[in-house]
Amino acid sequence: QVQLVESGGGLVQAGGSLRLSCAASGRTFSRYAMGWFRQAPGKEREFVAGISWSVGGTSYTDSVKGRFTCSRDNAKNTVSLQMNSLKPEDTAVYYCAASGTVVQMRRGIVDYWGQGTQVTVSS
Repeated sequence: QVQLVESGGGLVQAGGSLRLSCAASGRTFSRYAMGWFRQAPGKEREFVAGISWSVGGTSYTDSVKGRFTCSRDNAKNTVSLQMNSLKPEDTAVYYCAASGTVVQMRRGIVDYWGQGTQVTVSS
């Protein structure tokens, strides 16, 4: 079992930055690929970024490449999402996720979800 708790959401102006964090409990955290999804009002939940459990390889959806950075600290059981150059279209509830692999995560196969944190980007 893995429990995920996000923090760090909020309101920011376009062009600004936010850092989301996800604290995980459970002894097997390091065995999971970790990542982030988001869901905007009226839209489906979508994959944003993922990081593998071993070598830390990352994957991003095209719309955030070059702006968002996903990282993890297996010693502290945390995964983070640094979001720079934020745009109004980044406004959504962001969810931390754990999957077997990043490939599975991109396909929407997720073993554990966090409760979500709101990110609002004003224009």
